[in-house]
Amino acid sequence: MKNLIIVSIITLCFSTLIFESCKKKDTPAPAAQPTLYDSLGGSAMVADPANSGTQIEKGRLLIRNIIDSTIFVIAGDTAINGHFTVLLSEVGNGNLSGFQELSKNLTDFVAVGTGAKDYVYTGLDMVTAHNPATNPRMNDKADNSDMDAFEKDLFAGAAKAGVPASTPALISVGKIVESLRSKIVQN
Repeated sequence: MKNLIIVSIITLCFSTLIFESCKKKDTPAPAAQPTLYDSLGGSAMVADPANSGTQIEKGRLLIRNIIDSTIFVIAGDTAINGHFTVLLSEVGNGNLSGFQELSKNLTDFVAVGTGAKDYVYTGLDMVTAHNPATNPRMNDKADNSDMDAFEKDLFAGAAKAGVPASTPALISVGKIVESLRSKIVQN
């Protein structure tokens, strides 16, 4: 009986060893799907042309370039620039702090919205940001024509940054922006 128990234990141990060794331990985990942020350049580090000697993620740099170009396009667009008289007045007086804050907030917003992992958007939610009663930097509530003008200016800003409107990643960003229409348009 004692020998039967020992043989059973040895058989169990041997069976467990064989079973465990047959498992596929080296099977790699499925690769994560690339994000929209990845298609915009992702997290590869590159030199930041705006800050000598520093590095910036390639995706963030492209987004910032598009945002900054779009802000300049909006500044010249009489169909929409009336919403930004506070900002335009500051910039006209040489004060770039509002421009820099807007650029950073929008860059963070788009980076997070496209899947960047290392950024957090800490700005106002879209309803608050676009309501002059809660955001004194806005002059007026936006209507659908303002939103249409903004989207047109976004694609023009992207083109100025070297990204054609037909780029699939930019089309996806445009869809994200369009999905915010109900929060931005308050008129």
